[in-house]
Amino acid sequence: MDARELTRDERKKIRSLVTGMCANYDRETGLCLPLDCGCYMLHKCWTGAYCRYFREAVLPLDPELLAALTVEGGSPELRACAVCGRAFLPEGRQAYCSDACKAEGNRRKSRERMRKMREKRPGGGYDLPPRKA
Repeated sequence: MDARELTRDERKKIRSLVTGMCANYDRETGLCLPLDCGCYMLHKCWTGAYCRYFREAVLPLDPELLAALTVEGGSPELRACAVCGRAFLPEGRQAYCSDACKAEGNRRKSRERMRKMREKRPGGGYDLPPRKA
């Protein structure tokens, strides 16, 4: 895999994972405890070599970042949610990132289907019973 420059969002996500989830990071001093020096991952600008603990224990906590960093040229597995547009790792033919988005997507499809059905009807509206004189 060819090394490439990390995007701003990838660097931001790496930084938040290191400062928030890495057990080797000391918040008081900003040092990596096993190495007793500044954390290598906080100043990373290119893909390639990663801290082993970060790669094995911390990076899997963010599957979107994991896919972007481990697959060459971006992530072909990532798919954008049809409702909110957020990227997620689909399971099979999954089109929505969450159950809430799935419910919203189904509601939108149903609304569109009913709109098309009403347009096909003569008169374009509901059939009301005739008025009594």
